[in-house]
Amino acid sequence: MSPHPPVITVLHGADAPPDLAPVRPLVAEVRAAGGPAELAELLPGTDVLFVWDFNSDALAESWPRADRLRWVHTASAGVDRMMFPALVDSDVLLTNSRGVFDQPMAEYVLGLLLAFAKDLPSTLRFQGERRWRHRETRRLAGSHAVVVGTGPIGRAIGRSLTSAGVAVTGVGRTGRDSDPDLGQVHPSSELATLLPDADHLVLAAPLTKATRGLVGARELAALGPEGVLVNVGRGPLVDQRALEEAVAAGTIGGAALDVFEEEPLPEDSPLWSAPSVIVSPHMSGDVVGWRDELVELFGDNLRRVLGGREPLNVVDKRLGYVSTS
Repeated sequence: MSPHPPVITVLHGADAPPDLAPVRPLVAEVRAAGGPAELAELLPGTDVLFVWDFNSDALAESWPRADRLRWVHTASAGVDRMMFPALVDSDVLLTNSRGVFDQPMAEYVLGLLLAFAKDLPSTLRFQGERRWRHRETRRLAGSHAVVVGTGPIGRAIGRSLTSAGVAVTGVGRTGRDSDPDLGQVHPSSELATLLPDADHLVLAAPLTKATRGLVGARELAALGPEGVLVNVGRGPLVDQRALEEAVAAGTIGGAALDVFEEEPLPEDSPLWSAPSVIVSPHMSGDVVGWRDELVELFGDNLRRVLGGREPLNVVDKRLGYVSTS
């Protein structure tokens, strides 16, 4: 970072972040870009870009105008939108908001698996229809979950499920034995072979070249008619057309989807009305106070950078996520 107080630009879209008053004394100027056109105008002279609208491609579109940019911080755990070649090949520092969403997402996943085990979607549907229909439900304890993703979100999910009595198996880039949070971790190439013995498949991996389309028709068939898919990672981890066909045919037991190939999910998608599917609008990590936590993390990192210290959550741009090795 240059010795002069930095100029910060916030790319916020329609949803502006909370007040950045805590960081204003540390910087020369805070600029606000509501969208691509404003970012293109404000990017020249910007030292630090705070990407609040992490679904925007505006930075890639405006990159040639980044004449002084030294650091990009995104208000998300996933960094797939940032992985365009010009940024990856540059010396610009990239950090993410790892740590803010871990426990909320783990609680959300646990809630979804409980909802399926206890057939809560049917209970709510029958209540709306004023139908008294007694059923038997399943125990969650004693079931088996395969959790794809060995980062902090996957680990938090593994701990939460284990505490509920669920046996957990992990899937990551490489295999290893006796992981403290995920049990035995298998390489992603073995995913399909693990699913016949699984009751639940939970996706919490980042979107990279290696994970795009990780779950397709083969994996869904292996999961079987009693298996439940939960995706809180990124929509393109799953072949959505194959999933729609599996849901329609009843070849999987159900799916809880918080992320999709296209967001918002189009109104004509068959996933909206499928009785075995729970659809939520990319909200699994968003709890009361999460916006303030994101700003606090950015402020902490800004103080670290200005003080000459290593910031938190530096992304290995070759891998596309924070390296834990």
